[in-house]
Amino acid sequence: MLADNEKLGCFRAFTGWASKMARFHRSGAARIVALSAVFLLAGAAFGPARAVETDPNATIVFYDAVGNETLDPAHPQNNSSFAQDVLLAIYDPLIRLDDKGDPTPGLAESWSYNADLTEFTMTLRQGVTFHDGAKLTADVVKQNIERNVALGNRAGTSIIETVKHIAAVETVGDRTVKLKLKRPNGQMEYWLGFVGGLMISPNSLTDGAFGATLKPIGAGPFKVTSFEANIMTKTARFDGYWAGTKDRSAGFNHHYVPDGRARLNAVRSGQANVALIDPSQIPTAKSAGMEVQINEKNGVWDIYLNLSRKGISDLRVRQALMHAIDRATLAEVLSYGASKPTLQLFSSASPMYDKELDRIYPFDQKKARALLAEAGFKDGLEITQLLLNTSEYRQLAEALQAMLSEVGVSVKFDVVDASQFPQFRRPPGRGDYLMARWGGRPDPLQTFQEIVVTGAAYNPVGVASPEIDTLAAGAGKLAPSNPKRLEILRQLARVTIESVATIPIMTRSNVYAYKPGCIQNLTPYLATGDDRFNDVHLAAGCK
Repeated sequence: MLADNEKLGCFRAFTGWASKMARFHRSGAARIVALSAVFLLAGAAFGPARAVETDPNATIVFYDAVGNETLDPAHPQNNSSFAQDVLLAIYDPLIRLDDKGDPTPGLAESWSYNADLTEFTMTLRQGVTFHDGAKLTADVVKQNIERNVALGNRAGTSIIETVKHIAAVETVGDRTVKLKLKRPNGQMEYWLGFVGGLMISPNSLTDGAFGATLKPIGAGPFKVTSFEANIMTKTARFDGYWAGTKDRSAGFNHHYVPDGRARLNAVRSGQANVALIDPSQIPTAKSAGMEVQINEKNGVWDIYLNLSRKGISDLRVRQALMHAIDRATLAEVLSYGASKPTLQLFSSASPMYDKELDRIYPFDQKKARALLAEAGFKDGLEITQLLLNTSEYRQLAEALQAMLSEVGVSVKFDVVDASQFPQFRRPPGRGDYLMARWGGRPDPLQTFQEIVVTGAAYNPVGVASPEIDTLAAGAGKLAPSNPKRLEILRQLARVTIESVATIPIMTRSNVYAYKPGCIQNLTPYLATGDDRFNDVHLAAGCK
């Protein structure tokens, strides 16, 4: 149950509505009207204001819903794109993904493939130093990559997926790195723009250093001054940063605070100057005179499935779950205008989006009950959700619980800290499903590789359809510039939804609150679930 009395009241109203719906069979439009009265839907949120001056002596203090167990990019918890605000500030990647997710020069100023996509060669930028004064060289890059290879299955999935393609690392002088690939692969500039490309100082790469024992020394714009696991990271501007320090804040402090009310109150009291808030807090933030900024993302609220579990292994049960969810109502009510209903893993602005896919599984409780009966669960089905313990996750989870109960599916919660989401995948695996925010990836193929293919990070066992693995393998052998690649990926998207390999619910934006005009340049970063704070400024006169 929720500790927050206000949200508890909202949930009781929601479940009360659910009972009424069973009796009166309201239309979707009528339900939204009724729920709107309960939840006090907010109006349009407005974006960031621009101030004339910034304060270079100010420190950005950010209260976030996700923390860091360690600051090792290879650690499994840091595989989540919602745990990477700090990593992106401390470590620079070999290839920098811009706000749109397109590869641009980073620590590598240029790169190229050979004709058959079996070699990937990078030329490093000159004059780059790490926070401890060590120089970036081709040999340092080689050490980083070989360290990730040696970690094996202890590393996060994105690290594993990056290095599993590499047969050998060769260096030519101090500035050229050549990756010999095991097979043709056109994804390397994307993989090396993510956590797999974040470079660590050679002085930190001591034998056995991993997770909590790794000293977090990078070549990014901020250096670590203190760290408390899953509590707080403090950083200071790195004056030796290769890209310069003009207009950069004096520091970036990241606080992990799972409770949404506490995050919002921190901004109101001046403890924080920006906070990630729950969509349900939009009206409260606005009424308190704060500015609310909604950053639309290439991400969704998604249900990841354990295909080995009773019931979930049956396609008819998964189809029933698809039909049982009233996405339009959830998006309208629980997101306060920050989300849209969807059955897809990609934004409507993405070339991957197919409007026809959103019509495959309409909200239909009668169909859901019939499919469950056909699968042998006429008298109901009990399943367990691994529930990540934040107020926003709880609110959506309890709404889904009430909704699924109406078709005979009883959901029980196994509650864990948000940082423990890897428990879903680690053997023996906890929960029949995990509902979580998917932050998107710059390369659509990587989305499928992490969610639905055999052995994916969010797919503990098996695959929903053999065609998923076949199509993913085919797309991986084509360069991003090959038009056939997009065609295959769109086929893969259709098979993913038809076979219910995963269950998207609604789009997910990042919602921030801060004092009017105080936060500048907090732009949407579509490459990950997080937004980059490297270039965020505090306006002069703000605290």
